[in-house]
Amino acid sequence: MEIRKIKYEDLPSNVRELVEMAKAACANSYAPYSGFHVGAAVLLADGQIYTGANQENAAYGQCLCAERVAVLYAAAQNPTIAPLIIAVAAESKGRFTEEPVSPCGACRQVLCEMERRHNSNLQIVMYGSRECAVTESADSLMPLPFG
Repeated sequence: MEIRKIKYEDLPSNVRELVEMAKAACANSYAPYSGFHVGAAVLLADGQIYTGANQENAAYGQCLCAERVAVLYAAAQNPTIAPLIIAVAAESKGRFTEEPVSPCGACRQVLCEMERRHNSNLQIVMYGSRECAVTESADSLMPLPFG
């Protein structure tokens, strides 16, 4: 599957709404070490939306990315409902990144496992103020996931 570049205004309205929720979730980030605030919003098949923000810790291995916070919280509350779309946005120094920010390797693995768990693709929308990147499946970002 491919990764498409698209202008924010060309995204479907429901996806723009999800992106706005991801952008708003950046305010809930705890990032005193990196100053890099990431927010995510995940839409479930039943219409519910969950958000998450990155949570840093002085012991870096204990940090959690926004994507994992959002998708795992959604899964903990709704283990049988598939996630359909996850939107990701990031800001630094009070400005959203111009280029889309993609999930890290650990998040990619979790997103791939969500696809397998529910036997459905998970669209990933990565926001950048200049352009967005969209992929129809986590496998596009992680071609050889563990497991």
